[in-house]
Amino acid sequence: MDRTRLAHLLGRFSEVSVLVVGDFFLDQYLVIDPTLSEPSLETGLEAYQVVARRCSPGAAGTVTSNLRALGVRTAALGVIGEDGEGYDLKQGLAATGVDTGLLIETPDRFTPTYTKPMVRERDGREREINRLDLQNRTPTPDALQGQVIGRLRKAVSQVHGIVVADQVETPDFGVVTARVREELAALAQRYPDKVFFADSRAHIGLFRNVTIKPNRREAVRALHATWDGEVDRATAERCGQALHERSRKPVFLTMSEEGILLFTDAGRAHIPAVPAPGETDPVGAGDSATAGIVSALCAGATPSEAALVGNLVASITVQQIGTTGTASPEEVLRRFGEHVKREA
Repeated sequence: MDRTRLAHLLGRFSEVSVLVVGDFFLDQYLVIDPTLSEPSLETGLEAYQVVARRCSPGAAGTVTSNLRALGVRTAALGVIGEDGEGYDLKQGLAATGVDTGLLIETPDRFTPTYTKPMVRERDGREREINRLDLQNRTPTPDALQGQVIGRLRKAVSQVHGIVVADQVETPDFGVVTARVREELAALAQRYPDKVFFADSRAHIGLFRNVTIKPNRREAVRALHATWDGEVDRATAERCGQALHERSRKPVFLTMSEEGILLFTDAGRAHIPAVPAPGETDPVGAGDSATAGIVSALCAGATPSEAALVGNLVASITVQQIGTTGTASPEEVLRRFGEHVKREA
């Protein structure tokens, strides 16, 4: 792909609309000043004093933030609670320009939240201590699953692509239950012109009729559930090919600094990573790659071109330390130019 082709694809992103369906979390950072700590009068335990609070959309919300940064029209479909965390999450999504009209709010579920206490050191740096996770610990009620499916059916004809962000590992405790997966498979068959793209921490091997993006560990565990340990290149290739043969849809197998292994009907291809010099932070890199890949596919890119765009976006976001980064089309085009010069 040359610069002209990339510029053409990036220029079409503003015409693309994508629905992100899945588990929307609130990322909540509580900044603690240890010099202000005091003993609790009731328990005698040290009471940490919070001096700052930062909130941002996480999990599926990280994907929407990246899509919006790329200029893609984006809508969110998920289930959140009628609680303060849900309010903060909706505010965060709206602030990035995400359409929240399809979100389902209910008093019967928590808004999933990752609370991350950050100790502020004397030099101003922040150090994360034990995270507090607020998640739903019961199966998603059938009625809520029905609402998700109903809204999905109404929305699918109005978008170019559907991203499935399956964050919750316990089966049927999140938004993407077995019933919702079956509906997604049926809709993908019914709408072959749409891009259906799934990313899942624990259930990537259960998706059918949709493009999937596992990392190497997720790919091997989709086929060998008890696998534990490192996954070498040869094993990743075998698992990626097997997943493609199972679904007959493209598989984008991410390999961190090694880039992406792509499996399609045309065969296997390796799209090398785009170097990111200096200090890097990999948190959210997979979600930013998803946004780049899906945006490009919806804009008319081939799978190989889309994988390169995903690598370009990820190379930018990993350089944004201590935050879940995003990349603009202008930054992507500039990084491509730097990459071409480096390769020359």
